[in-house]
Amino acid sequence: MTRVMVTLLSADFFLMPHLLSNPTLGEMENGDIELEKKHKSENGDEEKKQEDVFTDKKKQLGGVRTMPFILANEACDRFATSGFHANMITYLTQVLNLPLVKASNTLANFTGTSSFTPIIGALFADSFAGRYWTITVGSFIYVLGMVAITISATLPQLRPPSCPTQENCVEASNLQLWVLYLALLLTSLGTGGIRPCAVTFAADQFDMSRAKTESRKWNLFNWYYFCMGFASLLALTVVVYIQDNVSWSLGLGIPTIALALSLIVFVLGSRLYKKIKPGGSPFVRAAQVIVAAVRKRKAVLPDDPTALYHNKDLDVDISTNGWLLHSDQFKSGAIPFDSDMKGLPGHPNLWRLTTVHRVEELKTVARLMPIWAATILQVASHSHINNFTIQQARTMDCHILPSFKIPPATMLIFSTLTVILVLPVYERVFVPLARRMTGHPAGITCLQRMGIGLGMGILSSLVSGLVEIKRKNVAAKHNLLDCPTAIIPISAFWLVPQYCLHGLAEVFSSVGHIEFLYDQSPESMRSMAAALYWIAITIGNYVSTLMVTLVHRYSGERRNWLPDRNLNRGRLECYHWLVSGVQAVNLVYYVVCACFYKRKSIQELTDKNEGDVECADDHREAEMVMK
Repeated sequence: MTRVMVTLLSADFFLMPHLLSNPTLGEMENGDIELEKKHKSENGDEEKKQEDVFTDKKKQLGGVRTMPFILANEACDRFATSGFHANMITYLTQVLNLPLVKASNTLANFTGTSSFTPIIGALFADSFAGRYWTITVGSFIYVLGMVAITISATLPQLRPPSCPTQENCVEASNLQLWVLYLALLLTSLGTGGIRPCAVTFAADQFDMSRAKTESRKWNLFNWYYFCMGFASLLALTVVVYIQDNVSWSLGLGIPTIALALSLIVFVLGSRLYKKIKPGGSPFVRAAQVIVAAVRKRKAVLPDDPTALYHNKDLDVDISTNGWLLHSDQFKSGAIPFDSDMKGLPGHPNLWRLTTVHRVEELKTVARLMPIWAATILQVASHSHINNFTIQQARTMDCHILPSFKIPPATMLIFSTLTVILVLPVYERVFVPLARRMTGHPAGITCLQRMGIGLGMGILSSLVSGLVEIKRKNVAAKHNLLDCPTAIIPISAFWLVPQYCLHGLAEVFSSVGHIEFLYDQSPESMRSMAAALYWIAITIGNYVSTLMVTLVHRYSGERRNWLPDRNLNRGRLECYHWLVSGVQAVNLVYYVVCACFYKRKSIQELTDKNEGDVECADDHREAEMVMK
């Protein structure tokens, strides 16, 4: 994707112009003239000092120094989430004694719900509270949820009797499950305030429109994901080990304390943040555009684009970086009639007449949706894989040394390590080399990056199926197929290649997706665009639950692909083949959509074009995956 170059109004825009000489001064007495000049000079100096103070204060807000506060909050969110989510399949199957498929579906549904709440948080941030207060309130609710989860894991009344043999186990009662669900709901609501706002709030601290900070934007997204990976790394090693070898109450209490401390640190940095005021509900603006367009669907479009309705004063709060240029589709809502101009002077009835910029906002989001939809099936394909892989690792030899073995859930560390190690190499080695060949500031476009990630996801699923065949062959060789709790003499490190491929897929697809949504969404809807990322995860998890449920129900009772208790007698490799096929179809769909995608185009803000009306150039907009 070619870089969108926009220019903000310079600091001089905020400076008051110097007083001009009065043309009648020649008629004044010499003393009066000198007095007038002195008076103007003093006023000019005073105004300049005030303006310099204003400019200095503005420059002091935001910047790199705010990143420790912001990223610490989001990193602790990821640390807390990974701390109980990564090993939650173990908690559900080994502590609450739930069957594998039921536990996996429960976990996927919880993940889906946690990924849906960001749309509520984004709406709250963009419409009323702003990103800072949304993050603060969300973090507080998250802390309450983590406290509740820790209590549910501590009190024996909230757990069923232990069942080490995994045969004829007593499942958790409805009351015990509902206590857990209530605690998980609080964490879901809390994370809904953090996830859609954290990365966009971090990006808000920089002037993304200037050329010298454009490269920082790509760097920011990479290092954002690096911090998240490092937080997950700590959770998958320290926290998971404590959960498996010490106690669940301590293993959940540590991320709870970390999350509470991160909230305190985030609030301490509040005086340094650049806080962008909410520009009103994007849903309301979208509804106004649709209603206005429907009402004028039979109106004759003018040949002259300047005849369409433009009101830069009305759009100033939602277009600080520039105005979206109008394209040729669906612009009837911006055709002005005399009857539309009601209310305050210069402010029409927005349910009858809307500006070109607001029409283009909705059209820009609509153009994102086909690319965004490709993420859904990718998430659906990988949602349950980690749960099943942890159960695989539980039957394999996890020893690193003869006297030390890692918990099965810690195998996820190899995916996280891949992210942490590859991202700096990607940023410092791959991007400069690719930039020399392509001229793109990020080396390759976001769409190309996402496409590579989708392809690596397919390889990860194929390798997973091959490893499962190897695991069951070893189990059959040692007559362990009917021993679900026995340790098969095969190293769990056979699972490392699929984890590494999954990590590579994350580096390309997830980071590329975040970059794409931020860069191509309207600036007033960036929290909503970040929420779209999590909505894709929500839908993907629910689709994954549907896939697993259907496979479990219809794959046969005798050789069920996904059995409840004995994975050795299942056919998990067939599920991996199915997932690989789904991802291959999804990749073809993505490439087609990416080849026809047109990026947004912005009118640059300069003194020369303040009153101009420009049209988007379709040749400049076109961007292909294999460009």
